[in-house]
Amino acid sequence: MTRLRRLLQAFQILTEAAGKWTWVWLGLLLWQGLLPVGTVYLTKTLVDGLVVALPLGTQGISLLIWPVTGMASLLLLGELGQSALGWVRAYQAERVRDYISLLIHRQSTRLDLAFYETPNYHDQLHQARGEASQRSLALLESWGQLFQNGMSFLSMFVVLSTYALWLPLLLLIGTLPAFYVLLVFNRQHYRWWKETTPERRWTEYYDLMLTQKVVAAEVRIFDLGEHFTTIYQSIRKTLRQQRLRLLRNQSLGRLGASALGLGVSGAAMAWMFWRSLQGLASLGDLALFYQAFNRGQTLMRSLLGSLSEIHQSGLFLENLFTFLQLEPQLQDPKSPKPMPSKLERGIEVEGVYFRYPGSQSWALENLDLFLPAGKFTAIIGDNGAGKSTLIKLLCRFYQPERGRILLDQSKLEEFSVEELRSMITVLFQWPVNYQATVTENIAMGDLKSPIEETRVRAAAVMAGAEETINRLHQRYDTLLGTAFVKGTDLSGGEWQRIALARAFYRQAPIILLDEPTSALDPWAELEWVSRFRKVSEGKTSLLITHRLNLARHADLIYVMRNGQIVESGSHNELLASSGSYAHSWKAQLQQQPIAI
Repeated sequence: MTRLRRLLQAFQILTEAAGKWTWVWLGLLLWQGLLPVGTVYLTKTLVDGLVVALPLGTQGISLLIWPVTGMASLLLLGELGQSALGWVRAYQAERVRDYISLLIHRQSTRLDLAFYETPNYHDQLHQARGEASQRSLALLESWGQLFQNGMSFLSMFVVLSTYALWLPLLLLIGTLPAFYVLLVFNRQHYRWWKETTPERRWTEYYDLMLTQKVVAAEVRIFDLGEHFTTIYQSIRKTLRQQRLRLLRNQSLGRLGASALGLGVSGAAMAWMFWRSLQGLASLGDLALFYQAFNRGQTLMRSLLGSLSEIHQSGLFLENLFTFLQLEPQLQDPKSPKPMPSKLERGIEVEGVYFRYPGSQSWALENLDLFLPAGKFTAIIGDNGAGKSTLIKLLCRFYQPERGRILLDQSKLEEFSVEELRSMITVLFQWPVNYQATVTENIAMGDLKSPIEETRVRAAAVMAGAEETINRLHQRYDTLLGTAFVKGTDLSGGEWQRIALARAFYRQAPIILLDEPTSALDPWAELEWVSRFRKVSEGKTSLLITHRLNLARHADLIYVMRNGQIVESGSHNELLASSGSYAHSWKAQLQQQPIAI
């Protein structure tokens, strides 16, 4: 019952994708399915006509005009129908492929960030994405063949039944072994395909390591090419041998089933020849029987083959439906609180514990801090202290295991996730370098409204990116990145300024910046912080940085270590406390390495 429901769901998806063309497709299939029986009957009429016409010479030509004209007309109509069906199938295929991709892309962006932290999710995504479009199209084709050949087979069934009612049963007996072989090996192939998902993902990973620009330099300097190639080829060899073994066993099974089918066909034809010799059937009957039984056997094999393909495609599409049924853990409340247009009190983090999915160690442990509204707060700390994790929790990408985060004294989970995130603009530690024009790169910070050129330029000025943009050959219309023709690459610092401009383009009351000046030199950094103070005036802003010279400009500074706050205060207050911040500041003045 579950399998049938899945197949009906798949058919619903296919009809939603193709729309009204589904009915055109079914009409053409019905027409193509009924044509063979007309051809078979006209063949009988033509053969019987020839038997009568040949002794009459030219006078017998009139007896052949009708069957010859009819067969020519059916052949012409068949070719026209086949051409129309080919175009409709191509149209359906394109629509289905795009629709399945749309479903997968929407689901991928809908799910929580936590899903991306688990290998199981990546296996499910790979299984859904790797076969979904191909199997959906195969299912569409199989259903079409099942419908068309079903119509033809019913027609042949009627024809054969006029000679003997047991002939259609003989057809079924002759084709059942082939159907059984298909079912068995379909399940074996699906089981192998599912069990080898991790191995196939590893081959994709090593393929990326050998072909992508982002790792090209390191692969060459450390001479990793042969190492990755060897591992890739080793995994592919194992997968190839397993698949070829399956195909060999399937071919042997099919050979045996085909031999049985030929034996049944030979027995049926021998019976019909015997009837002809006894004068119980004419030459036309013999020609009709041969075509009807031969086509019937072919159609029966095709029908069972289509059922097998539908079964196999259903197995693979089960992965698509499983993926589409995944639900985000972070759900909106039934009655979300309205978001404040501006923070009045601020953001409070109280006793928060958090660890990433699958991890046994705490990323944040009993974390307490307060981000006052309208103030500039900085957090400094060593790598792995939990600073970037805090930003992810503030964006509500994850839910703390214990503790709570309050926004103006209301829990974050009391707000709509979408509305909460619209209140926040972020520069992540590793921002994305989009393959798009400068204007598009910046405007991606807020695509809910039409792109405003003045806002784009203002954001570029605030981020210190305007000088870089003005040097480009098409300025704001320059395509960034080198993945496509006419693209222009930027340095790390220049890319960072573009990403920062994107963050500033979204005019949100909460600003979260993770290492915004890591790719800038000290002079550019001082210029940047001066601009940032003006941009963030009246907004609640959080800056994560390793650089004390940048953090000292904040109204409030937190020192973070091992997922906890160990010091807090203004720059002068922290210096007066003679803690780790003060020690590091003195070390910086003496041009010694700084460790917080």
